[in-house]
Amino acid sequence: MSKETVILTGDRPTGRLHIGHYVGSLKRRVELQDAGDFKKMFVFIADAQALTDNIDNPEKVRQNVIEVALDYLAVGLDPSKITIFIQSQIPELCELSFYFMDLVTVSRLQRNPTVKTEIGMRGFESSIPVGFFTYPISQAADIAAFRATTVPAGEDQKPMLEQATEIVRRFNYIYGDTLVEPSILLPQNQVCCRLPGTDGKAKMSKSLGNCIYLAETAQEVKKKVMSMYTDPLHVHVEDPGHLEGNAVFTYLDAFCQPQHFGEFWPDYANLDEVKEHYQRGGLGDMKVKKFLNNILQAELEPIRQRRAEFEKDIPAVYEMLRKGCEEAREVAAQTLDDVRRAMKINYFDDAELIAEQSKRFAR
Repeated sequence: MSKETVILTGDRPTGRLHIGHYVGSLKRRVELQDAGDFKKMFVFIADAQALTDNIDNPEKVRQNVIEVALDYLAVGLDPSKITIFIQSQIPELCELSFYFMDLVTVSRLQRNPTVKTEIGMRGFESSIPVGFFTYPISQAADIAAFRATTVPAGEDQKPMLEQATEIVRRFNYIYGDTLVEPSILLPQNQVCCRLPGTDGKAKMSKSLGNCIYLAETAQEVKKKVMSMYTDPLHVHVEDPGHLEGNAVFTYLDAFCQPQHFGEFWPDYANLDEVKEHYQRGGLGDMKVKKFLNNILQAELEPIRQRRAEFEKDIPAVYEMLRKGCEEAREVAAQTLDDVRRAMKINYFDDAELIAEQSKRFAR
C-alpha cells in the first residue's frame, strides 16, 4: 500500500451480514482503515445492484441498507477515516455505466464465470434481467468512478475485476489516458475466501438458514455452533475423525488464534494438536464445538455491544450515510467530468469547440 492507494469495496444489502462476510472482507477492511496507508477508502452499500434481482421486492433492499450500515459501524468501520455511501445516491454511476456498455460485447459478458455462476444460482436461465446480466459493467463503473487502485475481494470476484480492467483499458485506448486500472487484493487467509455454511454446504445463504449473523445474540450463536455439521463417520468419541468437509474445523482455521488455547482450552498448545487428536480418535465433537463457540463469542461480543450503541440513534446513522454520499458524489462527478471531456461530449464547457463552430458558420 502507499499514500496513492485508493480502496473501494462494498456489499449488496440483501440481508444482514454474517461471519463469512466478517472474515472474508469486513475484518480486513478495518485493518486497512486503521493502518491508514491509503489516499482514500470508499465502502459502499450496493443497493442498486441488489435491485437487479430484487426489483419486485424493493422493501427488502430498503430495510437491509440500515442493517448493513449498522454492521459496518459495529465491526469498527469509522466514517471519520473512510467514506461510507449508498450506491443509488450517486447518479454519476448510472451515466458512466451507460458509456461503458458500448465498450463490452454481449458474448464477453456471457463468458464471465462469475455471471454464469450467479445466473445458475438464481435459476434465471433465459429470463435474465438486463440489469443483472450487465452488473459487471456497473461494477466497473463503481470502481472507475472513484479511481480505485485496489479492490479487496474474494477469489470468486477475480473475473469481475479482470473485466473492469478490460473496460478501463479499452476506454483509455480509445479516448486517452483518463481512468485508473484497478487491482484485486485477496484475503490473506485462504480459508476466509469462502467460509461454508454451518450445515457444511459450500456457501452461507440466508435461504438455507446456515449463517451465523453478526447481529445475533450469544444464545443464538451458541445454538448454531452446537448443531454444526462435523464428520458423519465420527459417531463415537473413540472413532477417528475426519477434517475434510468438517465445518467446525474450517471455522477454527478461520478464527482460531494462538492465545485462544491459554484462555479457553489449555489442554492443547495449538490447533494442530487438536486436529491430530481428533483424527486419531478420542476427542468428541462437543468439546471442539464448545471451543469454537468460546472463540466466536469473544470475537462477536464487542461487535454486538457497538451495534447496540449505534442502534440507539438511527437518525445519526442516516446522517452519516448522507454525508458519505455527498463526499462520494463529489469524487464521482469529477471523474465523470474527465470522462465527458475525453469523449468530447462536454459541449458547453468546450470553449475551443464553440469558437471553432463560430468560425465555421461565420458569414
